[in-house]
Amino acid sequence: MKELRIGMLGLGTVAHGVVSLLQRNGELIARRIGVTLRVVRIASRPPIKTVGLNLDMDPAERLVLAALKHGKHVVTANKALIAVRGVGLFQAALENNRDLMFEASVAGAVPIVKAIRESLAGNQIESIHGILNGTCNYILTEMREKGLPFADTLAQAQEKGYAEADPSFDVDGIDTAHKLAILAAIAWGTPPDFKSIHIEGIRPITDGDIAWATEMGYRIKLLAIAKRRDEGLELRVQPTLVTKSSMVSQVEGVFNAVFVKSDFAGTTMYHGRGAGAEPTASAVVSDLIDLARNLSLTAASRVAPLSIQPQHLRHLPVHDIANLKCEYYLRLAVLDRPGVLADITSILARQGISIDAIHQKGRTTSQEAVPLVIVTHQCLEKDMQNSLAVLERLETVQGKPVFIRMESSLA
Repeated sequence: MKELRIGMLGLGTVAHGVVSLLQRNGELIARRIGVTLRVVRIASRPPIKTVGLNLDMDPAERLVLAALKHGKHVVTANKALIAVRGVGLFQAALENNRDLMFEASVAGAVPIVKAIRESLAGNQIESIHGILNGTCNYILTEMREKGLPFADTLAQAQEKGYAEADPSFDVDGIDTAHKLAILAAIAWGTPPDFKSIHIEGIRPITDGDIAWATEMGYRIKLLAIAKRRDEGLELRVQPTLVTKSSMVSQVEGVFNAVFVKSDFAGTTMYHGRGAGAEPTASAVVSDLIDLARNLSLTAASRVAPLSIQPQHLRHLPVHDIANLKCEYYLRLAVLDRPGVLADITSILARQGISIDAIHQKGRTTSQEAVPLVIVTHQCLEKDMQNSLAVLERLETVQGKPVFIRMESSLA
């Protein structure tokens, strides 16, 4: 039986998962594909045909380029590497007739890269939205179910191993944006454009916001949203109010879910565990199996990494977030004085913002300011931002207003 010899760069959580999977299911895989997958020590001798990678981006980029130039195929779970340096690496893979595979870089066990690149290859992709970070989804779920503040829930996530000691990449939306850049590139044949994504994290979300959203029939999720609009793209990562009746609102805990809307297939949903040793190892080994099948047929680069070969990618402009039009949830802490509400509504009205609903609860003896929640009809982001700048300067508004975009029509 043929053998695919695998070199591992680094032996972290994902690499341990890959070794464990191959030990447990290696015979099953060999029967299915007619090739034995065997991990050996990394070396420069010719029999090693693939390199797995999980390192920091700068050294990772150098090592991937070196591996490709020395005739090695590469499988990686490094989302930042693909989102920021992917085009150059894909070009190097093409020039050296080698494969660079990265299913594990987005959503762990959820086979979303292959779904968009291959299963939906005959469709025009209209939009992608979903939950791509299990840490944030776990935090928001626990805040809602247990009524805990953000800091306490984050500490709990860290204790359980769901969040890093420095959680910034997760809770500030960077991890999600890396994944969105990759999916958008595959969907629309454009170079990954991480820097153009509008990114907001979940740090400003309070247990009060969660409670208000629940009372209004919504849930708050950190969403990745990509849409083909006019001659460009809309790319954003942000906390979003979604209706409790939507499918995306039902995705809880550490799970990920991606919804893809296309012209012939309609809306398709992909759901599963998005992180951890076993889910990510499953995706890595899936790429290794594809690679083994390709090598059996001497068919390297059979499928272009971003569905289109690097030289044919085209740049699409990303729309400024200022031109986004949606409904908004706005929370202000206001002093309980006559005329405060009239001042606030008049400021919104001057920007052409129409109010759908106002929610307010009475002040307790320990409170100087009371929360005021306003839900608007659809308006332009720039008009909302202009209003917020004026509202912040009001003596009767305490602290920085919090606003969350609302998406009532998502699946």
